[in-house]
Amino acid sequence: MRFNNIFNLNYLFIFVTLLLICIGVAALYSAGEGSFYPWSIKHLIRFSVFFIGMIVIALVDIKLIFKYSYLFFIILLVLLFSVEIIGSFGKGAERWIRIFGVSIQPSELIKVGIITALAKHYHSIKYDNIGNLQHLIVPLFIIFIPFSLVIIQPDLGTSLSIFLLGILIMFASGLRIWKFALGLCVGLISLPFLWNYLKPYQQSRIKIFLNPDLDPLGKGYHIIQSKIAIGSGGIRGNGFLGGSQSSLDFIPEKETDFAFSIFSEQFGFIGALILLLIFLILILTPIISSLKIQNTFIKIALLGFSVKLLAEVFINVGMTLGILPVVGVALPFMSYGGSSLLSNMIICALIINFMSADKKVKYFR
Repeated sequence: MRFNNIFNLNYLFIFVTLLLICIGVAALYSAGEGSFYPWSIKHLIRFSVFFIGMIVIALVDIKLIFKYSYLFFIILLVLLFSVEIIGSFGKGAERWIRIFGVSIQPSELIKVGIITALAKHYHSIKYDNIGNLQHLIVPLFIIFIPFSLVIIQPDLGTSLSIFLLGILIMFASGLRIWKFALGLCVGLISLPFLWNYLKPYQQSRIKIFLNPDLDPLGKGYHIIQSKIAIGSGGIRGNGFLGGSQSSLDFIPEKETDFAFSIFSEQFGFIGALILLLIFLILILTPIISSLKIQNTFIKIALLGFSVKLLAEVFINVGMTLGILPVVGVALPFMSYGGSSLLSNMIICALIINFMSADKKVKYFR
């Protein structure tokens, strides 16, 4: 533990994290129609417990995190695999396991393991050798195995976010862009074949995304009501606890997938813009810090954590606006869900820890 490092922590980042939690608690209070129950109070309690762990992780010696990155990934991979054996169902998918009476969604936590494992892998490779075939096997294994386990649960949204996260980290690590272009071409060519392997409800989500009016009272209802709510907020919004879409329960899953819709209805375009600016500060702070750090493990990990947060904000907001399919990705710190909150709290703790590292240290010994 680096207790003497507590004065070197980035308190702006900590403040922004706390601010988003407060906004999330208020949004869930509104989703509960002016009541702390059932979501807001649980969200606050979970944060209070996780915050203690966040401070502890923020003070852990980075060398220990580096040393056990692969072991951490393997443990999370075992938990993810155990979902197939002892997992419980929810919302049509098998995603949770119970440990000591607490439900955990390993697919959320595995994202942290993927980032630190990829960062450790690229730490020991010279930049000119990153594109060599032998150095692609381990990263593809780290990405493909969790992706495969999650997509068969089935959880299309989380599996796609895992794939996107891994590919972007590989790109940030220095993999040549032509290889991504080649992979993109192969992916586009294989789309007609992959379509046949999608579940009927997954195919339906994509069709509804392209045209919500195909089933306006069924599968297209979520997107239509979300866009109505955001549009009715106008410039200044309807005020806290105001707005017919949220108060009259027109928006399904308003405490999870569509938390942004409720916020936008109540606080309008200006409020939504301010919220996105807060998220932007949260995401850009570690990226800017990484530019000054010479250690490859820390640099790539910080970029990976930022990409993870950016992807979830982009996908969730895109879902609510109807520019992306509804794939069940939570909005960090605002959507109700213990595993999502835990995953993001761990990531914020590691960001705080890594940003306080000695910027001149290149290698771990």
